[in-house]
Amino acid sequence: MKNKTISLKERPSGKPTLNNFEISEEEVPKPKDGELLLQAKYVSVDPYLRGRMRDQKSYIPPFELGKPLESGIIAEVLESNNKNFTKGEFVNGMLQWKKFQTSNGNGLNKVDRKHAPLKTYLGVLGLTGLTAYLGLEKIGKLQKGETLLVSGAAGAVGSVVGQIGKIKGCRVVGIAGSEEKIDRIQEKFGFDAAINYKTTTNINKAVAAACPNGVDVYFDNVGGEILDAALVNMNRYGRVINCGAISLYNKTETPTGPRVEPLLIKNSILMQGFIVRDFVKDFGPAQKQLAKWMEEDKLTYLETVVEGFENIPQAFIDLFDGKNKGKMIVVV
Repeated sequence: MKNKTISLKERPSGKPTLNNFEISEEEVPKPKDGELLLQAKYVSVDPYLRGRMRDQKSYIPPFELGKPLESGIIAEVLESNNKNFTKGEFVNGMLQWKKFQTSNGNGLNKVDRKHAPLKTYLGVLGLTGLTAYLGLEKIGKLQKGETLLVSGAAGAVGSVVGQIGKIKGCRVVGIAGSEEKIDRIQEKFGFDAAINYKTTTNINKAVAAACPNGVDVYFDNVGGEILDAALVNMNRYGRVINCGAISLYNKTETPTGPRVEPLLIKNSILMQGFIVRDFVKDFGPAQKQLAKWMEEDKLTYLETVVEGFENIPQAFIDLFDGKNKGKMIVVV
């Protein structure tokens, strides 16, 4: 039985291509004392991985050329020489893009498919849901009756953000890039209004029309001109959660935009970058709350499932063309 691994062959210039990745074979490793042998079952691909493909300092080290990439993975324990794990258990953690790999168990969390489907621990009950919940909790500080604006609203994080906004009693407005997505976030996820940024001729006016009482909290997943439009429409003491900037990830030059300082000062706006791993100590309670809302049918989700280990790079690339409905997951 051969192992397969996916490495970063070369750093992308602009949008990633399949040529940036390399699939190779190697021997299946044997676990040493204190280690586990893991078999990947489900692999999460996420836009933020694009940032790690650049050779620059960030909140997390960049991927190394010639080395396997990594992301959130659900894996089965095939063998265990570690007293904390048992053969047949399933775990969730940041793991390499390999079919089989060993681990000392650090950073792995057990997941139970009796309580929820395994894939949900990469999505609504995993970093996706935690990002939505903790971003709103720690920075957004939503209050009943406020207006919440969400970009990337049809995506994995954005769709959960909107639903939490409704649970909290807010007016929720989403921004997405197709009429299909506009219909989806209103019909399936309960958004009160939606804006198709690809067909809108003036995004500033579109936000103003959809948010007649202004924007109290803006959950930003895209950056760029949509962020500019949100800031123009923010209320006094508004809060902006900078969670992602997918519109900028593949830019080869540093983009420029309006100077935001006057808006921030004039309206006492808080704008803060958000990295979910800064709040690891809060993961447990947050996951419990998300699970409770799921059990109460207050929270739902969508997944785009791609079959085959070899298709992980293409699934990742497809994120930048908006081909995913909700969370993008590869079934190994």
